[in-house]
Amino acid sequence: MDDTKSKTNVTKKPSYSPINIIAKIRMVFFDEIRALQPRLIFINFITKIIPYYTGTRLRTHILKVAGINIGHGTFIMGTPHMHGLGDIRRRLRIGHDAVINVNCFFDLNAPIVIGHHAALGHEVMLITSSHQIGDKNHRAGQLRAAPITIGDGAWIGSRSTILPGITIGAGSIVAAGSVVTKDVLPHTLVGGVPARVIRDID
Repeated sequence: MDDTKSKTNVTKKPSYSPINIIAKIRMVFFDEIRALQPRLIFINFITKIIPYYTGTRLRTHILKVAGINIGHGTFIMGTPHMHGLGDIRRRLRIGHDAVINVNCFFDLNAPIVIGHHAALGHEVMLITSSHQIGDKNHRAGQLRAAPITIGDGAWIGSRSTILPGITIGAGSIVAAGSVVTKDVLPHTLVGGVPARVIRDID
């Protein structure tokens, strides 16, 4: 047997120094907690004590104290689920006299603006982030985020989903259970999966 050949085939094991191991542990640890929002966890804990549909002004006031921009007269029926990286509180703006129903989900990787007098039904999902199409080995590629705007007076029906980069025009209605993939013109009723124009609203 050729000794030279057998030596060439031996793969070198990577060396792990204590410094490399500590650096790796730090990197994994900070990656695991980067979406942690201690203030929001505390606020959620307090507001979840308040039953649904009661203490709507109190709940709204507590969320304002937490740093969320909410206009006067807005009712929040149940604490919304808010997620994202960074200071997500600064990315949510809700106008005056709006109504947010229970169990709404706000993905705040990009800004969300909800206009004056707008209404969100039960379990509405506002999703600001998605993925580019990756290669065949991993189709959910690089993360991308785009803002969502809900115009003044718009009504988003229960369990509707609004996708990244969408603008819902003022005075529009999104029928319950719809998935909105394109901008909605003002004073328009849309519905379906994907949502299509049903009719104009006078």
